Amino acid sequence: MKPMNICMLTTSYPKYPGETTAPFIEEIAAGLARRGHTIHLVAPFHRDVQRAQVERGVHFHFFRYSPWRALNVWGYAEALRADVGLRGRVLIAAPLALAATVRALLQLTKAPAPGATTDCVAPFDLVHAHWVLPNGVPAALVARLRGLPLVISLHGSDVYLAERAIPLTLAAAGAFRAAQSVTACSGDLQRRALRLGARPGSVEVIPYGVDPQFFQPDEQAGAFVRAELELAQDTPLIIAVGRLVYKKGLTFLLEAMPRIRARHPNAMLVVGGYGDLREELERRAQAIGIAANVRFPGQLSRERTARYISAADVFVVPSIRDQNGNVDGLPNVLLEGMGAARPIVASDLAGIPEVITGGEHGLLVPERDAEALAAAIIRLLDDRALAQRLGTAARRRVLAELTWDATSARFEAAYEHALAACAHGRSVQ
Repeated sequence: MKPMNICMLTTSYPKYPGETTAPFIEEIAAGLARRGHTIHLVAPFHRDVQRAQVERGVHFHFFRYSPWRALNVWGYAEALRADVGLRGRVLIAAPLALAATVRALLQLTKAPAPGATTDCVAPFDLVHAHWVLPNGVPAALVARLRGLPLVISLHGSDVYLAERAIPLTLAAAGAFRAAQSVTACSGDLQRRALRLGARPGSVEVIPYGVDPQFFQPDEQAGAFVRAELELAQDTPLIIAVGRLVYKKGLTFLLEAMPRIRARHPNAMLVVGGYGDLREELERRAQAIGIAANVRFPGQLSRERTARYISAADVFVVPSIRDQNGNVDGLPNVLLEGMGAARPIVASDLAGIPEVITGGEHGLLVPERDAEALAAAIIRLLDDRALAQRLGTAARRRVLAELTWDATSARFEAAYEHALAACAHGRSVQ
């Protein structure tokens, strides 16, 4: 495919190298840059952003949208409270942020004047918006004004919001109608997008990838993590990593621990990550009498995330459909655990069974089932040969089809579809 100039819009991105807010967006952008495309990434300002003008081939364009610090809550996993409801300030910030998004896109995509300086950007080939809400709407407007093809990528919380209220449903449907191509990280999101109004044939499933050189087996990781947490070197480690929000299902993992401790009294549950539920989860661990067997190390850098995952005797992804219906599309940490060849226990939910075949690459259990979680974890702690066999098969699948290079090639195909549709006048009016 010939190199393209791509205007990419997002509301979340790692705020500095190694930070863990939406790392999959960085890998998508950098993967496309590696394949020779020029990526200009537009994102809202955040007080913690520390990025050079160009990193990993990605050109950054951060825009400000509010003069008031209290309203700087647009994106970066700050708009939703525990991923189940919008924070009140977001509703106030939304008009400012959406207007600023349109201005930033229009400014970036305007045609350079004759004899323009090198600071001007060459004409773009397409607009790629991550999350249909909120970004699909301003991206659709600017793409139409500039006569550019539009690609929209779905990641989970955006589809959940679109299902919550009729005005949001209508906004998402309008963005879908304007898009020549839509990508979803799981078949579940694909089906939900079609119910929301996406055109049949326009929505392609593109699973996330993983860097198998960064997330790989590490024989030293276990000793490192146990020493950091001041644990004995023979302590069995059950590890989960992710934002501390309801849809991660961590309460059910806590509730599985008494059964696990009955079989493995020294087992330690380590929950890495940050989020609104930290105190609630700590109180729950105390209430059910397992606080001594649980550690919350807080937000982990990408390097520490890789080490913690590689240290796991069992890596757990207990995702659920939360009380309001929100669910992960495809948890990226699942793929990272697969890349590290960890024995995995995960919920049989959403995009998870699309990358893990139960009994072949890991063990799948029903969501919200603490007893089933405990039984699967105990099985892997008891049967180390099975654990090793599952972990080896999981990494083999990553190497064969779930790398970021493979994901980038699939995005190129979605771009080609969008360009062809636009050339044949098939944008939906």
